[in-house]
Amino acid sequence: MLIIGLTGSIATGKSTVSSLLSSPPYSVPIIDADLLARQVVEPGTPAYKAIVAYFGPSTPDLLLPPSTSENDPSGSSSASPRPLNRPALGRRVFGTTPDRKRDRQILNKIVHPAVRWEIYKALLYYYVRGEWAVVLDVPLLFESGMDLICGTVVVG
Repeated sequence: MLIIGLTGSIATGKSTVSSLLSSPPYSVPIIDADLLARQVVEPGTPAYKAIVAYFGPSTPDLLLPPSTSENDPSGSSSASPRPLNRPALGRRVFGTTPDRKRDRQILNKIVHPAVRWEIYKALLYYYVRGEWAVVLDVPLLFESGMDLICGTVVVG
């Protein structure tokens, strides 16, 4: 199976290339690392739990406020876990201070392995299905070392 690495900065055409390759006549499956990065931190996942365990005690607004059910006249919140407040987490990890850099490294050590694992699972899935090729859309393809598993790389 040919693994086509797709990379590039914001607004360089990655979405256009993905759209073209995923449509007929090619119909190549797309593995989107950005989408996977959002999925691996959804409530209940191991990465979510690790983020909440590390950042929660020192980041009071780490989780979004509980939503109230329209069908519940008492206004009590549902028992489901609350999603991450991504802007609050971003404020915690982005910046140039040593604390921000350390926190960003910790967040990356939680999220990146989870994303990589999901990528490998998707690659295996498409291989078993007999796909002739798959597009691996990873903005930081070279920085992550994922270019090494690609048969070819397209820079958008």
